[in-house]
Amino acid sequence: MIHEAIRSRFMFAGRAAFMMFVALSWIISGAGPVAAQTKAPCKEMRKVKLGISVSPPNVVHTPIYVARSLGIFAKHCIDAEIVEFEGGASAANLASVVQGQALATINTVAIAQGLKAKQFWGMAPRLPQAYMVSEEIKTAADLKGKRLSATGGGVGGFNWVMGREVLKTAGLTVEDAQFVSSATAGRLPGLLAGQLNGVALHPEDVYLAQQKKPGLHVLVGLAELMPKYFFNAYGAAESILAKDRAMVRNVATALIEANRTIYNQKEKVLPIMVERTKKPPDAVNFSYDYLVKNCVWSVNTGFSNDRTEWSIDNGIENGDIQADKKPTYDQVVDVKLGEEALKAAGGPTKIKGCAD
Repeated sequence: MIHEAIRSRFMFAGRAAFMMFVALSWIISGAGPVAAQTKAPCKEMRKVKLGISVSPPNVVHTPIYVARSLGIFAKHCIDAEIVEFEGGASAANLASVVQGQALATINTVAIAQGLKAKQFWGMAPRLPQAYMVSEEIKTAADLKGKRLSATGGGVGGFNWVMGREVLKTAGLTVEDAQFVSSATAGRLPGLLAGQLNGVALHPEDVYLAQQKKPGLHVLVGLAELMPKYFFNAYGAAESILAKDRAMVRNVATALIEANRTIYNQKEKVLPIMVERTKKPPDAVNFSYDYLVKNCVWSVNTGFSNDRTEWSIDNGIENGDIQADKKPTYDQVVDVKLGEEALKAAGGPTKIKGCAD
């Protein structure tokens, strides 16, 4: 049974709000590109490759594009090249981090399994997604024998992990369902076409799913299911942290500033999000409002010992991390670098009640 709180969180955006946003988008686009922030003098522009774990990105993944489009990276002497991967747990994404080719998302499980890297910025501590199911699915028990998404890295990837957690609430295991791998862009189309019976969808896709096929519904909000799960953090290889720490710190500072801009300047960032996600403006507007209201994006470093420890323990419980190789918080997170970046961004703050 869907809780009313979950249902209300994923309500359709009002038509009036949508029309206001469309009008604003036309005004902004007609005025030309958004002006970049004033760039501080740089001795040199550092070319840095940054990864995004979904292609095309969801709204929650767009802070890096915001930082580049609004000149925030340039202000910190960073010339950013952005690469999109098929899942944060994909081999390509993890290899790019450990080989020092890119700064990209990395979770506690990968680090605990021996990947020589550390997280330096928590982009989005809270889970933004809802687990969306086909019309005939009323409870998690109904997922037995059904086709569930394994996009974003296949077995061990994000959707597979989320499906496993939902199955666990009914006493089921991953062997009790059929997990289907596909490109991350195939999550919503797969559900709409009836090829999938369950998938973790971001707010904009929940909005579109209910709009295009009203029988589809939210089984559970993932933040309700796992309130302490750490959703998304960026990491760097230990070798990069050792030899180019200042560059990583500058990237982290720019990204903290980008998230704060997202919270404070909706009119500037929404057109960027629409362009990069390739999603309709009304869906992006809905997602933005949900993410801000629920403090999904960080406003400081994004890190907390509590969330990281919970995520580590969850990995041990599920057999993803060996108990005798349990990492400490400091082995997962470069706490000092995060603090240095936060200080450079002006220190800790709170925006719209959000303080992570």
